[in-house]
Amino acid sequence: MKRTLVMLLCLVSFWLAGQSVVRADTDTLRVGVSLADLGNPFFYALAQHLQDAANDQSAQPVNMTVVSSAYDLQRQQAQIRRFIDDRVDIILLSAADSTGIEPSIHQARQAGITVTAVDIDAQGADLSVTTDNVQAGMVACRYLAERMGGTGDLGILNGASVSSVTDRVAGCRAALQDYPGIRLVSDRFNAGGTFGGGLEAMTFLLSQHPSINGVFAINDPSALGAAEAATMAGREDVLITSVDGSDQVLAALAANHPNLIGTAAQSPEDMARRAIEVSLAHRANRLQSPRSIRIPTHLITRESLPVEP
Repeated sequence: MKRTLVMLLCLVSFWLAGQSVVRADTDTLRVGVSLADLGNPFFYALAQHLQDAANDQSAQPVNMTVVSSAYDLQRQQAQIRRFIDDRVDIILLSAADSTGIEPSIHQARQAGITVTAVDIDAQGADLSVTTDNVQAGMVACRYLAERMGGTGDLGILNGASVSSVTDRVAGCRAALQDYPGIRLVSDRFNAGGTFGGGLEAMTFLLSQHPSINGVFAINDPSALGAAEAATMAGREDVLITSVDGSDQVLAALAANHPNLIGTAAQSPEDMARRAIEVSLAHRANRLQSPRSIRIPTHLITRESLPVEP
């Protein structure tokens, strides 16, 4: 009888310990974040702003895990499985593949997890908060076309096949329809959204289309690589615009770089704030429409840079 009582007390103690663990987990907001490329200053800043926004807006302590998919679908699928196993409350992701990631998102939602697409749309997500990437491509290419005098050969340095990239290219193409004197000679070179990729893609572009005098790069890192390639080729006549509004491109504009002339600025801080806001509202069943949020951009040029005091 004494032995049975001891066993029962042990079982009760174990159950109580388990209950305290459950309560501790419940008292913490667990967030899993899978971004495309933490080597890209935009995504690095986005990760920091997501943490800050979650800390500011959540009534609970926040446990946030941030990983990079490197635009690898299988890698991101494994990351989401890990988030599901870890029983996170919210998943924030910039999709490595906007359509291919849908089954993994479905599994997360079946597990009761709120899934919010950030920067890149993802099919099946509960919510989506991105830059208005069509507008970004339009304003960057409209300015480029104007600076080209409405005539000449233009190339697009493309990127991964995700919504943010395809939307920017679509916006650029739409803007160019108003400039019949400009010929789009290529949009097939994938710069991978990186400096090295931009350098390589621009080198090929210049070799195959030596008459080119305008380039739209889908983000700032690839634009910086393209500008380096233009410098190495002695092509100061090639004008380049891009999307991001990064400190590196703003510094190049301030330094009167001969190739870089403008960037359509994104706001990772606004994106992070809205993404956390709607994710928390969705979990509390008080989300108001729209479930898809597009944040407008504004063009920054050398002339519009803030004046230093």
